[in-house]
Amino acid sequence: MTEKISQPSERALALEQLLSERVVIIDGAMGTMIQLRNLTEADFRGVRFEDWKGKDLRGNNDLLNLTQPQMIEDIHVQYLEAGADIIETNTFNSQAISLADYGLESIAYEVAKAGAKCARRAADKVEATQTGRTCFVAGAIGPTTKTSSISTDVNNPAARGATYDELVAAYGEQVRGLLDGGSTFCWSKPF
Repeated sequence: MTEKISQPSERALALEQLLSERVVIIDGAMGTMIQLRNLTEADFRGVRFEDWKGKDLRGNNDLLNLTQPQMIEDIHVQYLEAGADIIETNTFNSQAISLADYGLESIAYEVAKAGAKCARRAADKVEATQTGRTCFVAGAIGPTTKTSSISTDVNNPAARGATYDELVAAYGEQVRGLLDGGSTFCWSKPF
């Protein structure tokens, strides 16, 4: 592929073509790469959340899309430079149900979109330095922190941590953010 591809639909077609030609390589674990940086609570909070009064934010890797975007972008670049064709966004828990654990459910769309933007910037950077290279961004979607498949109450078999409608709303918002931020496609990661 030698032409610059800019539209998401063109990227999807280019990925389809590439898949018909060869094995395509996807990146590795984002969480492990973040852990290697030994981040503090202050690192997770960044400037925007330095006065946060809610639950500690350390461990909320998806929040780093907003508070440490350059670090997330750098990790993506590392994977692309190592030969990955597809990088997954740092958005495993970027939906309202999981972000509610931190009191951040209201910024789910923003976190998902920022995660896609970090990955898209990294892909664009690598494409600009490697003529003819096309890099793809997969919007990563993980399970929520609430169960919808088994009862949360031994005395009530119908009890669930999240309803179907809540899941549809949360994942719909996440997917919109991922696509608006520049993901080529979205996919649910196995856990």
